[in-house]
Amino acid sequence: MKIVIGSKNPAKIEAVKQAFTLKEFNFTAVDVPSGVRPQPFSDDETIKGAVNRANEALIQGSGQIGIGLEGGVHETSYGLFLCNWGALVTSDDEAPIIAGGARILLPEPIALRLREGMELGPVMDEFTKIQNIRKNEGAIGIFTAGMINRADMFTHVTKLLYGQYLYRLNQLK
Repeated sequence: MKIVIGSKNPAKIEAVKQAFTLKEFNFTAVDVPSGVRPQPFSDDETIKGAVNRANEALIQGSGQIGIGLEGGVHETSYGLFLCNWGALVTSDDEAPIIAGGARILLPEPIALRLREGMELGPVMDEFTKIQNIRKNEGAIGIFTAGMINRADMFTHVTKLLYGQYLYRLNQLK
């Protein structure tokens, strides 16, 4: 079965491979647009980006499953939280399967830059003096002292997607 990942980000690709471990799966990654702002600023916008990536991946990659993973931020009365969402779509035209993952409160100096219109990736590169942090440990890795990295965060979401997919398959039997 061919799974098409709607990103060439190594952390996202690794997350999907960690969740879908059976040998019967093969993976293709394609760069697809999220259809949302470069820095999604709500759960709804981040979900929409994940669903858009999954749908476009399925189309461009000609697979049986499309996976979209999207990171964003969500404002609350406690401050700005990091959020992440995923979507799984299949070629059978059923509704997308959606799952969300870990959330952490971003430090106020980082949140302020995002509220000013900056994107988290470049802000984190500047903050840490590490290039392409979003393709490696991500903000989650920095702000959890390496306890959780970006691939771990998205693996959790992808396992939630895969579990719901398996549940859906079993309900059809």
